[in-house]
Amino acid sequence: MGPLLHTEGMIRLGKPADLAAATRVYSRASLSDGPYRDNLHAHPEYLILGPEGLAEGRTYVAEAGGTIVGFASWAETDGTTELEDLFVDPAYMRRGIATALLSCIADVLRARGVERLEVTANPNALGFYHAVGFTRCGIAETEFGTAPRMVLPIS
Repeated sequence: MGPLLHTEGMIRLGKPADLAAATRVYSRASLSDGPYRDNLHAHPEYLILGPEGLAEGRTYVAEAGGTIVGFASWAETDGTTELEDLFVDPAYMRRGIATALLSCIADVLRARGVERLEVTANPNALGFYHAVGFTRCGIAETEFGTAPRMVLPIS
């Protein structure tokens, strides 16, 4: 999974000043997902993006025309490296941006010696996760029900 030619130069390490723009992407992308829209409107607290990923250097952003159009972050918890966030503005979906963000994070993690990346996948994004090489490894309980757990070997 290498960078896509048309996405080169779009991806950079995020910084704390990117929080407001990333939050807008997070909200628009989350609310574009039909099955979860009503739950998110009922629980707007789930649409608040925490600053930790940007502050700790674990978030990469994608820019188009000087505007943040996507971002991805990871977290390490109890020996597991997790894809914490992967969101692309709906107006920019299906252009390879999520793949480019994931590729960037995989490269960074590989350089850190990480061998696998896990995610609790949105069931509506299973096609994407399968296409980029993730395989199912279990089930997770989330606030909105069960979701597939998936793993991507990156070593």
